[in-house]
Amino acid sequence: GGNEMARGNSIVVSSMPQGVFREFIVKTGETFYPGMVVQEDNTVSLASGRNTAKIYAPGTDGEQPVGAFWVVTERLQAMAGAVMTSSIAAGERVLCYAPEPGDELNLLIANLSGTGDDHTKGEKLMVDTGTGKLIATTGSPETEVAVLKETLTDPTADTLAWCQWSGH
Repeated sequence: GGNEMARGNSIVVSSMPQGVFREFIVKTGETFYPGMVVQEDNTVSLASGRNTAKIYAPGTDGEQPVGAFWVVTERLQAMAGAVMTSSIAAGERVLCYAPEPGDELNLLIANLSGTGDDHTKGEKLMVDTGTGKLIATTGSPETEVAVLKETLTDPTADTLAWCQWSGH
């Protein structure tokens, strides 16, 4: 979980999202949080007709995953009273969203240790391998998938923040 800055009370902020919604099963041993990025796990057989998703982990921060970038939403859990910061356990169904460039989303920004992790509006973000959370771009990643649309000053926990998907 984490802090909630965000815009509105949903992961997908765009009024007319143009991407694809798809239901997955959360991989055994993993916990998802709305706003994190996951990828389809093609090594797991279908369960109840659904594919399994796993935390984004292609090996390097910002690397292109096999298949789409899927953003975890709160939509299925919200029907049972959960909020945007509620965890989603292994084996549960989860509705994910593959955004299109221009889509506005609340994405989970990783809290980095120390006090030097301010984020400014307009900062380019890449996905942290192994956590699926967004971090500031460093080095020369294959992808910088989102741009921050608000300023975060020294977050003390993982924080949902308003972003625009760039998709590249």
